[in-house]
Amino acid sequence: MVRVAVAGLGYWGPNLVRNFSTLGNSVLTAICDSDLSRLNEISPRYPQAVTTTNFQDLLKAGFVDAIVIATPTRTHYSLAKLALERGIHVFVEKPLAGSVAECEDLIKIAEDKKVILFVGHVFLYAPAILKLKEIVENRELGNLCYISSARLNLGPVRQDVNALWDLATHDISIILFLVTNPVLSVNCQGMAYLKKNIHDVCSLTMQFANGSIALVNASWLDPNKIRRMTIVGDKKMAVYDDLQLLEKIKIYDKGVDKPDYSDSYGDFHLSYRYGDIYIPKISDSEPLKSECVHFLDSIILKKKPRTDGKNGLQVVKVLSAANRSLQNGGERVSV
Repeated sequence: MVRVAVAGLGYWGPNLVRNFSTLGNSVLTAICDSDLSRLNEISPRYPQAVTTTNFQDLLKAGFVDAIVIATPTRTHYSLAKLALERGIHVFVEKPLAGSVAECEDLIKIAEDKKVILFVGHVFLYAPAILKLKEIVENRELGNLCYISSARLNLGPVRQDVNALWDLATHDISIILFLVTNPVLSVNCQGMAYLKKNIHDVCSLTMQFANGSIALVNASWLDPNKIRRMTIVGDKKMAVYDDLQLLEKIKIYDKGVDKPDYSDSYGDFHLSYRYGDIYIPKISDSEPLKSECVHFLDSIILKKKPRTDGKNGLQVVKVLSAANRSLQNGGERVSV
């Protein structure tokens, strides 16, 4: 039985508390938040858990095997480092840390202490994304040409990070999961309308070593909630819409067929293919629960998690390069 503490009871933390309090191979032993009123609001639901406003109390408690960190991004590195140095397994919500150097330091400490460092890229545990991965790996779509994603909504507006680090992190993690080739470079543009230097709207382009690209639009200043990704291959195309309850993925047998090479303009005619639409069956399970189970299994079975520190590092490398591009008018930056 893994004894788990959760630090951070803001937007996402209560969902983590709920899951770890109900899973069979974990016991929720402590919850922590610097806001006493928030702690008092949540704690009555979990009377078995010790409550504290001081993160250091979790490190000295003696009844904590793993700590889940769901605090603001700027605190991820310092809190995770304290826990790892104590030999405690750590689950950090996305993104892993605020810089590449911080991520690399956490990875090294976890390796030295022989403990699990896990990153909360929850969509990599979603049945629809796992199905997309299967479709791409089976080459049902053919060679990948490009991926286009949109993650838009009106709020919630963050005060500590921009829309790139808050929203696009999800799409970047999904895209890196689907496209296994290295990212060569990125460029990113955006605008900060509500608060200076915190961009509300971001448009990111990722260039991959295999010649494919990915386009990511993220905004918390949009009238419509959109969570959609289009994956275009040279054989077929797929659309993933996370807001759909039953038909999250649609496979389109559509494309453009090129003729054999000809140096005559008159002989070069593109043909457009319009085939069937296929909706694959997707299992119904809560991604967050699957993620929490995977974390616990990684500890118990001593195995590398799907979203380990190195996975989190790759996402932060893209985010950091994109942020440099954002601050420099959208110039292309190597990853």
